[in-house]
Amino acid sequence: MTAGTARRWEATLDSVVVYAQGAVCRRLARGSVPPDGRVRVTGLPRSLDPGSLRARVLGAPGVRVTEARVEVEAGPAGTATPEGLRREVERLDDAYAAAQARRARQLNLIEEVGSLHPVPPVRKRDEAHRRTPADAWLELADFVDERLTALHARLVELEEALRDIEHERAVAADRLARSSTDAPSAHVRTTVCAVLTLETVTAPETRATREPLETRETRDGAGDAEVELELEYGVPGAVWVPTYRLTHRQGEDSGSLVLRASVAQRTGEDWTGVRIALATADLRRRTDVPALRSVRIGRRQPAPPPSGWREPPAGLAGLFAGYEAAGRRPGGTPAPPAAGAFAVSAPVPPPPPPPPPAPAAAPAPPAPQAYGAPQGYGAPPGGPSSEGYGGAVPAAASSPPRAARRDRSAPFAGAPAGVAPAAPGRSAAPASPAAAAPSAPAPVSGPPRPSGAELDYAGLVLSGPDEADARRGRLFPGAPFDPAAAEHRRSAEAVAALPLPGRAVRPRESAGSFDHRFDAAARADVPSDGTWHTVTVAEVPVGLRTEYLCVPSVEQTVYGTLVLSNATGQALLAGPVEVVVDDEFLLTADLPTLAPGGLRRVGLGPAEGIRVTRRTNLHESTAGLRGNTTVLDHRVHVELANRLARPVTVEVRERVPVTSEPEVRIEERADWTAPEQGTGPEHLAPGTRVWRLDLPAGATASRDGGYEIRIPTGKALAGGNRRS
Repeated sequence: MTAGTARRWEATLDSVVVYAQGAVCRRLARGSVPPDGRVRVTGLPRSLDPGSLRARVLGAPGVRVTEARVEVEAGPAGTATPEGLRREVERLDDAYAAAQARRARQLNLIEEVGSLHPVPPVRKRDEAHRRTPADAWLELADFVDERLTALHARLVELEEALRDIEHERAVAADRLARSSTDAPSAHVRTTVCAVLTLETVTAPETRATREPLETRETRDGAGDAEVELELEYGVPGAVWVPTYRLTHRQGEDSGSLVLRASVAQRTGEDWTGVRIALATADLRRRTDVPALRSVRIGRRQPAPPPSGWREPPAGLAGLFAGYEAAGRRPGGTPAPPAAGAFAVSAPVPPPPPPPPPAPAAAPAPPAPQAYGAPQGYGAPPGGPSSEGYGGAVPAAASSPPRAARRDRSAPFAGAPAGVAPAAPGRSAAPASPAAAAPSAPAPVSGPPRPSGAELDYAGLVLSGPDEADARRGRLFPGAPFDPAAAEHRRSAEAVAALPLPGRAVRPRESAGSFDHRFDAAARADVPSDGTWHTVTVAEVPVGLRTEYLCVPSVEQTVYGTLVLSNATGQALLAGPVEVVVDDEFLLTADLPTLAPGGLRRVGLGPAEGIRVTRRTNLHESTAGLRGNTTVLDHRVHVELANRLARPVTVEVRERVPVTSEPEVRIEERADWTAPEQGTGPEHLAPGTRVWRLDLPAGATASRDGGYEIRIPTGKALAGGNRRS
């Protein structure tokens, strides 16, 4: 099928799901299906992953997609904005070079004029001394000074012009670098399209009830069917990080948290007016389920043949008899082998006969195949090749050393007999006709054992007539390498190395073991320029209360905090949050990851309107019948003063020593409480004690506490006990 035989449909980008790295795009196309059911959907990006293309028909149960593949088209490129920017940069480059040349010529003139100086004539031996022409010297000095003044003034003008052109050139180059990659970068535009085949299926879906669209339309006498197609494909080169804006009013127990996302993409297509969703999942993770194979004890049993494999047709070698009789094309070179195949394919000597199996031994795993040995699909039974499934691999075909893998020009293990190692830049030639003759056919032992790559029928490539005799006319895994598409994908993946915005955290680092998806409320535009763009996702209601916290034993300062509670069913990822209190921007803080139903504390900095003072007193004594117990009595006094115009709640944290010695006792004498572990917004260390005080506006309060530490004499530390 060619471009002229398939009807062309235009597709519009409808929605995009941006993952931690990469994106899945969804396009919609509508049109009338031709009688043969073949359509070509255009407008796909150049960085598309061919293996991720999926297509389905919407709203038409009787029509389905039976084939979908990706093709690349080339055509002349039209006038685009990046081409105009590129011409502007080239023009400024020429102007900059010309300005540099004018400046260099001016410097040469200044150097030439500055080198002018009077040179007295050479006095002869018998000639008397002559008077120095001072007037001429002064006139020359005046001329040089006047000329240098004019030249330096001109040099200043040239340098200013050079700086202006350099600035314009830098701005144009930056605009070109930030321009969208949706437009072509050359005079030839390469476009990617999806070639689809549609057919009509009546219920129930059986082979007997299927019929092509052409038969149905001819029988019914109707025109072309109008259907809507949905195409999904994956592209690299898209990343996102979350950001937030928190709006809160003092005295209220709720707030508004606006989730925004910084999105950068260089996929090769502009996202204009699309629905954007953000996901924390990784597109590159494994999704295949591992296969658990049976372990058999006893005699070796052949593995069952795969259900999708069948023997190749008989007479495959004679299919190219006429092509050989006509002679190969002059100058034709064999196509490069598929991935994992040798550059020289020839029959391998037959393997030695396998030893008889042990009567009660577990079957050994199949021997590893030679590095890069061609894995043919459907080798003829009894054919001469190591490509036949189920055949034993000779010992000489084991993996070569690591150095041989790096240097493909070096001789490799398992090379066919009679083929000399090829020198760099030369092809291998047989040593003699007799030596190059194929060896005897190797017997095929057991059923074929194709790997997963050979059973991936969509990824198999048919070798052409110019391939080696052991490969042509057969299917091998691998796809032709497209350097242009690989370059587009490399350029797209470079967006993952962008510097993150301030305080931003990547989704995979903050999501932990869960994955969530956030759908934007409105459509958005994100150009393919590789820079960060802010997209508003949704407004999340959060519970919010203001608390003041101080740890006077460490620092006698009161800090303001916001305690956030997430009552929604989605987690909030870590990222920067702009805090706005009473419609005034306060600061930018770090929001930790907030799971559904969780609590987190966000610090707002020191509260200057609340003062705290802490005083301690230690009294040491002995107790017991013989004074064999040391008593350390600690007294703590904390004073708080509220200078704000509103009442506040202050949490004061103190600490009590903890011990693992049962003989060392600690007795508390205070009205503080021990926080419940796991119920607060953060985890507190053992021994933490809490006072909670409600202070009206302009009020003061104080708290007294303490504890006694009783240490037996035998448990005292050498050199004295440690005291705070």
